[in-house]
Amino acid sequence: MAKRHVHPQRDQIPQETMKDECHIHGPGYPSPLEAMKGPREEIVYLPCIRRNTGTEGPDYLATVDVDPKSRTYSQVIHRLPMLHVGDELHHSGWNACSSCYADACKKRDKLILPSLYSSRIYIIDVGHNCRAPRIHKVIEPSELHEKCDSANPHTTHCLANGEVMISTIGDPRGNAKGSFVLLDGETFEVKSTWEKKSDSVPFGYDYWYQPRHNVMISTEWGAPKAIEKGFRLTDLEAGMYGHSIHVWDWTSHTLIKSIDLGDDGLIPLEVRFLHNPDASQGFVGCALRSSIFRIYKTEDGTWATHKVIQVPSKKVTGWMMEEMPGLTTDILISLCDRFLYFSNWLHGDIRQYDISDPCNPKLVGQVFVGGSLLKDGNVKVVDEDPNCQPEPLVIKGTRVEGGPQMIQLSLDGNRLYCSTSLFSPWDNQFYPCMVKKGSVLLQIDVDTKNGGLKVNKNFICDFGKEPNGPVLAHEVRYPGGDCTSDIWI
Repeated sequence: MAKRHVHPQRDQIPQETMKDECHIHGPGYPSPLEAMKGPREEIVYLPCIRRNTGTEGPDYLATVDVDPKSRTYSQVIHRLPMLHVGDELHHSGWNACSSCYADACKKRDKLILPSLYSSRIYIIDVGHNCRAPRIHKVIEPSELHEKCDSANPHTTHCLANGEVMISTIGDPRGNAKGSFVLLDGETFEVKSTWEKKSDSVPFGYDYWYQPRHNVMISTEWGAPKAIEKGFRLTDLEAGMYGHSIHVWDWTSHTLIKSIDLGDDGLIPLEVRFLHNPDASQGFVGCALRSSIFRIYKTEDGTWATHKVIQVPSKKVTGWMMEEMPGLTTDILISLCDRFLYFSNWLHGDIRQYDISDPCNPKLVGQVFVGGSLLKDGNVKVVDEDPNCQPEPLVIKGTRVEGGPQMIQLSLDGNRLYCSTSLFSPWDNQFYPCMVKKGSVLLQIDVDTKNGGLKVNKNFICDFGKEPNGPVLAHEVRYPGGDCTSDIWI
């Protein structure tokens, strides 16, 4: 008979409680390809912003039914209001994800919901009832200010050691500062900054880590006191927006190098590595020049970039400038690492590229879902085919205002969800009609064999019809994780 392995602590726990204490494995999936076999999403979460909309009340977390078999399909089925007015909820993340798959005692049951403006962080319990989340804890701004000299939290990722890390874009005085705040994964107490104190960077925004290559890459947006006023060329000229990415040593938490992307890389926002944890390359979307840069590890072990996609600006009349950039605001990579998707918030299109050869992405799908170049709008494109200005998109009697912004892909890659709000001051500047009428959530059908995108005309969640007035819905999250929140190690 084989000798039973004795765990010094666990063997003291009564057998009847063992099932409650731990699971067969931790949260998520053992690999990206296994994740693709996961169940179809039935609900999604979106933060809904009231700040700068003209309606009173706190922001809230909406639960939307995305099950086509349900009688409440494409409707908000639950609203969880925050405790304060004016937070500006933005991006969210998890207390645990596939990076914790090896830890059978971890559960993906808390959604981390930072507020970009107030610097407050809400910890949301989705474990007791995923369709009706509740607030578990609130981290007040003073904790980030006093312990980390940081503010304006943005991107959340769980770490394999059980901690939660959130990037920040400013200091408590509204100046630009790229930093990373660590939370205890059980108590959600603010612990410290992840980086060494001497290694904070000029700007912050998004980040992605790849432990097998001992690297983390972070990106830049702008100074909080600048972006809060809307986009102004004078702020860009004054150096209040970023144009670099930063390469970090994952083990020592130190800055290795910063890579200036130049004029074509102004405002590098979302960064995504290929999901294969062995992969040594990824992509970053640069908003202002609507370009995509490939990030890769060279033969000598250093990190480098080169531009692989450029969306040309449009020469226009009737707009704030003579040329309108696409304004690439969100990117993602399918779990199979074959397709790259991104949204052009101003031009109004979503694009799908085949990245089987990451050095030479190939455009295989494109669909327009709004934007600033609509045929019946005030902006006119000059020196181009007039067919480049699409008709307005109307679904179930609702005209889509604004442009495609945050995108999220289903695990199997067949459905792409798209919301239209970016950041309330910028929404007011570029799409005031959307702020007045409310944003929407759309679903795009994806051809995963040959490439191709098509709007699902049976799905629209209209946030202009909310009970207390129109709101601005932002980033999409699934309860079981998705391709922008899960990292495999």
